[in-house]
Amino acid sequence: MLAASTLLLLATLAGYTLLCAASPFGTCRTCQGLGYKLKVDRKGHPKRAKPCRRCKGQGKRLRLGRRLANYSRVVHQAGAR
Repeated sequence: MLAASTLLLLATLAGYTLLCAASPFGTCRTCQGLGYKLKVDRKGHPKRAKPCRRCKGQGKRLRLGRRLANYSRVVHQAGAR
Protein backbone atom coordinates (compact mmCIF):
# COMPACT_ATOMS: atom_id res chain seq x y z
CA MET A 1 0.00 0.00 0.00
CA LEU A 2 2.77 2.42 0.94
CA ALA A 3 4.78 1.53 -2.16
CA ALA A 4 1.78 2.12 -4.41
CA SER A 5 1.10 5.52 -2.80
CA THR A 6 4.74 6.50 -3.17
CA LEU A 7 4.79 5.40 -6.79
CA LEU A 8 1.62 7.37 -7.52
CA LEU A 9 3.06 10.47 -5.85
CA LEU A 10 6.31 10.20 -7.83
CA ALA A 11 4.40 9.74 -11.10
CA THR A 12 2.30 12.82 -10.34
CA LEU A 13 5.35 14.95 -9.52
CA ALA A 14 7.15 13.76 -12.65
CA GLY A 15 4.12 14.64 -14.77
CA TYR A 16 3.87 18.10 -13.21
CA THR A 17 7.58 18.67 -13.74
CA LEU A 18 7.22 17.81 -17.43
CA LEU A 19 4.18 20.09 -17.68
CA CYS A 20 6.11 22.99 -16.14
CA ALA A 21 9.02 22.40 -18.51
CA ALA A 22 6.82 22.16 -21.62
CA SER A 23 4.31 24.88 -20.74
CA PRO A 24 5.58 27.23 -18.01
CA PHE A 25 2.57 29.55 -18.18
CA GLY A 26 -0.94 28.66 -17.07
CA THR A 27 -4.23 30.49 -17.37
CA CYS A 28 -4.88 33.09 -14.68
CA ARG A 29 -7.48 31.79 -12.25
CA THR A 30 -8.77 35.25 -11.35
CA CYS A 31 -9.74 36.40 -14.85
CA GLN A 32 -9.87 32.97 -16.58
CA GLY A 33 -7.34 34.16 -19.16
CA LEU A 34 -9.24 37.26 -20.29
CA GLY A 35 -6.81 39.75 -18.78
CA TYR A 36 -9.63 41.53 -16.96
CA LYS A 37 -12.53 40.58 -14.76
CA LEU A 38 -15.98 41.02 -16.21
CA LYS A 39 -18.35 43.24 -14.31
CA VAL A 40 -22.10 43.21 -14.71
CA ASP A 41 -24.02 46.49 -14.81
CA ARG A 42 -27.51 46.99 -13.35
CA LYS A 43 -29.16 45.75 -16.53
CA GLY A 44 -27.23 42.48 -16.38
CA HIS A 45 -24.94 43.26 -19.33
CA PRO A 46 -21.28 42.33 -18.98
CA LYS A 47 -18.72 45.08 -19.36
CA ARG A 48 -14.95 45.24 -19.17
CA ALA A 49 -13.29 46.31 -15.98
CA LYS A 50 -9.73 47.27 -15.14
CA PRO A 51 -6.90 44.90 -16.07
CA CYS A 52 -6.49 41.92 -13.76
CA ARG A 53 -4.14 42.68 -10.86
CA ARG A 54 -2.90 39.12 -10.55
CA CYS A 55 -1.70 38.65 -14.14
CA LYS A 56 -1.36 42.39 -14.93
CA GLY A 57 -3.69 42.04 -17.92
CA GLN A 58 -1.73 39.24 -19.62
CA GLY A 59 -4.19 36.43 -18.92
CA LYS A 60 -1.33 34.05 -18.10
CA ARG A 61 0.59 33.34 -14.92
CA LEU A 62 3.83 31.53 -14.20
CA ARG A 63 3.15 28.08 -12.75
CA LEU A 64 4.27 27.38 -9.19
CA GLY A 65 6.61 24.57 -10.25
CA ARG A 66 8.30 26.79 -12.83
CA ARG A 67 8.64 29.57 -10.27
CA LEU A 68 10.35 27.13 -7.88
CA ALA A 69 12.65 25.87 -10.66
CA ASN A 70 13.65 29.43 -11.59
CA TYR A 71 14.33 30.27 -7.94
CA SER A 72 16.42 27.16 -7.37
CA ARG A 73 18.43 27.89 -10.54
CA VAL A 74 19.16 31.44 -9.34
CA VAL A 75 20.22 30.21 -5.90
CA HIS A 76 22.45 27.53 -7.43
CA GLN A 77 24.11 30.03 -9.78
CA ALA A 78 24.68 32.49 -6.94
CA GLY A 79 26.31 29.77 -4.83
CA ALA A 80 28.49 28.56 -7.68
CA ARG A 81 30.17 31.92 -8.22
